[in-house]
Amino acid sequence: ESNGLVYLDTHYYGGIKKYQWVTIPLAIHGVVIKKDGTKLEIVIGEDENEVSLSISDILPHLGQEQAKKTLADAIKGEDLDILIGLAPKSEKGAKEDKVTGKDLLIKLIEDKYGFSEDDFQSAELEVVPAGNARLAGLDASMILAYGHDDRSCAYTSLIALLESTQTPERTSLCLLADKEEIGSVGATGMNSNFLENATSEVIDVLCGFSELKLKRALRNSKMLSSDVSAAFDPLNAELFDKKNSAQLNYGIAFNKYTGSRGKSGSNDANPEFIAQIRNILDNKKISYQFAELGKVDQGGGGTIAYMCAKYGMDVIDSGVPVLSMHAPWETIAVFDLKCALETYKEFLKIK
Repeated sequence: ESNGLVYLDTHYYGGIKKYQWVTIPLAIHGVVIKKDGTKLEIVIGEDENEVSLSISDILPHLGQEQAKKTLADAIKGEDLDILIGLAPKSEKGAKEDKVTGKDLLIKLIEDKYGFSEDDFQSAELEVVPAGNARLAGLDASMILAYGHDDRSCAYTSLIALLESTQTPERTSLCLLADKEEIGSVGATGMNSNFLENATSEVIDVLCGFSELKLKRALRNSKMLSSDVSAAFDPLNAELFDKKNSAQLNYGIAFNKYTGSRGKSGSNDANPEFIAQIRNILDNKKISYQFAELGKVDQGGGGTIAYMCAKYGMDVIDSGVPVLSMHAPWETIAVFDLKCALETYKEFLKIK
């Protein structure tokens, strides 16, 4: 609490432009695990008929010094605190209230949401832009939403598996990994041993486990690493190699390699696997494109593909082109999303 205003402290996640997050409606999603093991699922700020949350910013009338700073420095990470309430107002002439704004907010949280201040210690709560995904453009050709990177790819990958109508030649797996934006760390990141452990369990049931069988199974696997690609932005054309950039409305995008500059940190898929995928998509008349992330020396990015390539499996990055990547609201094309879903469905039929 500070000067009558009550805040929740935050810690931003991954690569964001901090100035984009002030003054917009925000929501809290997550879970609270109480000491007795009770799990509470929390959603605050999504219902238009309930409360909303936000982060304040300085008014332009007093923002001369802020305007002199770079975009990276104008809003500091420590200033991304969420305003959640106000202190009680004292009557004129009365003694200062003994109950603070924080006390009232903690009491409100206990009464309305069912957990105490101490329970924040075993909570996992994320602050995200509030609001539903919406069709965008006068022609409804696009989708504006939070988290297209990588929900657009995770969604299409999972639905492709769930809607499979025939028994595949190979065991099918949709693995949704966490923490990709901070190095794929932790028990739910791709750097964990989850894939090895799960495959080992299947092998053990089918034919008895051995290390050699595990290595052979992973080596003989084929994978589409579902991750978005940066869409060409005409308003910032100088950052892109237009001839080699993903375009909205041209279909699913494949990145033979990602990384930065001299392919640092990339997977670099083999041409035999790429040719096999091209043949499948051309036969089914599914639109696709090949791209890289910006100009060679402009920057770059990576995915989890190289972490699976270490097993010797065939893997390539594939996904939906995205405008305004990592912004609170991102834009994709409806057509590209459909092409991604069709691609993943056909990929599961591969022999």
